[in-house]
Parts: sequence; structure tokens; C-alpha cells
Amino acid sequence: MSKTSTDMIRHALNGPTMGTRWSALFFTEAGFDPAPVRHALQVAVEEVDAQMSIWRPDSDLMRLNAAPVGEWTRVPAHLMAVLRLAMQVGRASGGAFDIGLGDTVAAWGFGPAPADADRIRQALDGPRRPAHQVLELDPAACRVRKASPITLDLNGIAKGYGVDRLAETLREFGLGSALVGIDGEMRALGLRPDGSPWVVALEAPDPGCRAAHSVLALQDAAVATSGDYRHRVRVGGRTLSHTMDPRRGAPLLAAPASVTVVAQTGAEADAWASALMVLGEAEGPAVARRSGLDALFLLRHGAGGIRVVKAGKLFGAPEVVASHYS
Repeated sequence: MSKTSTDMIRHALNGPTMGTRWSALFFTEAGFDPAPVRHALQVAVEEVDAQMSIWRPDSDLMRLNAAPVGEWTRVPAHLMAVLRLAMQVGRASGGAFDIGLGDTVAAWGFGPAPADADRIRQALDGPRRPAHQVLELDPAACRVRKASPITLDLNGIAKGYGVDRLAETLREFGLGSALVGIDGEMRALGLRPDGSPWVVALEAPDPGCRAAHSVLALQDAAVATSGDYRHRVRVGGRTLSHTMDPRRGAPLLAAPASVTVVAQTGAEADAWASALMVLGEAEGPAVARRSGLDALFLLRHGAGGIRVVKAGKLFGAPEVVASHYS
């Protein structure tokens, strides 16, 4: 006889990571000890942070940034997986997703140090080659070589990959029904015990409050949102969003309020949400449709209004989007 949702014990675990917190929600039969799961989840996200953080001088990413041009550098398998996906999205988006903007991100004050006028001028000087044209990857040997100087920043994909690692860790414990997340990037495994999808709210792009704009119903899918209303900095009296425009070497101007992408993995959703933000209102939806992406664009319209543009079949319904990737 199958267990009903009322027979199951709810477990809501969380912990610190990447300057925010991870979360995991799942149900088990009575008597299940969640302590080993919590420990394994914490280890998984700490491993991602140790490999990919720009805030940790000893991370594998910072070691790669410091490596000489033309020299092969060995990297861990997880970092290699993220670099490979970043190169793929970089090429597919025409350079809109570019992990080679580390110097630019730092210059504008979105890294460990405050904004610096001299470094901003250097970032604006351009032109520059995108990361997918500069990095040479050797996945079989887990090594990377730079063809020219470049500073990598994985903030547009690392949290999504961290969510994937949470999901993979739960599967290792035989837990195939769960909802995991890091700072709004979410991934659903299977269905809830009662057979219903996992429900996730999409935030309204309002910097003054946290409110839901719409609702997603997820099954075996991940969702990520990139927006102009969180993670901002003031430079020269102006409030600027953290998303960088590779073409300008500066924060985006007149970008969508937010872009939400539903994909098979958190890393894919995270990277493409960033890319579509950069591509903007005109190019973004067209690239999303051409690439077979499910994306929701929220565009500022008039005095406080929001206009919605959709791409992909999953965003056909006005309020609830069911998604299932096999």
C-alpha cells in the first residue's frame, strides 16, 4: 500500500553558501534521520564555492585566473563541467553570456572591492575577446589554457550549478522527490508525495518589496531568474544592476526588469537567464525561441507597469506553468 502525503514526514533543510543560503525540501517515512543528508548537502555546496568563488583567494577559479597565459592548468571536474557549459552558452548567445568579465565586474564594485574609477575606464576601453574565444578546454585531462589575459567570473552560473549538486546529492540518498534552491534558483525532482508538482513563486521585479508576480508548477525541471532589482550598487549617484553588458564593459542599461528561464538543469537556467537579460527586449525573445528555450521576460512599461513577453510552450498559461523534462 502506497504512502499518502499525510503519512510522510516533511524535512526542510538549509545552510549557508555563496553569501546566501541553500535549501532542500523533501518528505520521507517516519524514522528517517536527515542529519547525514544535511551534512552531505553542505559539503556539496561548499565544494562548488571552493572551486568557483571570486571571493575566496584560494579557490580553483582564482588559481586559474592567476595562471600564466599559454600554460595548461588542471582544474577539478566540477569546475570543468561549468566551464564547458559556459562556453556552450557563450557561443550560442553570440557572446551575451561571457564569464570573462571578471575585471569588469570588479571594477564596478560587484566583487570583493569597491568600485574603482580607473578600472572602470579600462573596462570601458574595449574591445575584448569573449571567454569562449580565449579559453581552450581539455575535458579528458581536466585542464584549461588561456590564449590571452582574461579574468573569469562564474557568478552567472555557479549558483545554478550548486542547485544541481544539491539535487544530485539527494539522489545519492535515494531521494527522487524534492525541491532544492540557492537564492531563488530552484530545481524540482519528481513530484510531491501527493502527486502534485512543486510550486515556486516568480518574484515581481520590485526592489522595494518581495511579492509574487506569478506561479510555476515544476516537475523534473529547474528555474532561474536574472533581474535588475536585486544586487545593485551606486556609482556616481546612479543605481546600477549587477548584470554586465559585454559589449560596453559596463552594467546593462534599459534591460528587462527580469528574465526567467526554465530548463533541465539549474546551471543551464542560470546561464541563459543572464544571457537573455543582456540580449534584452529586442533580441532576447528571438534568441530564446530560436534556441528552444522556455523564457519569461518582464519589461518595465509606463509608470510602474510591467509588460510580459513569453518564449516557449511552457509559458502559455497566464498563471501556472507545468514543466517536465525527461
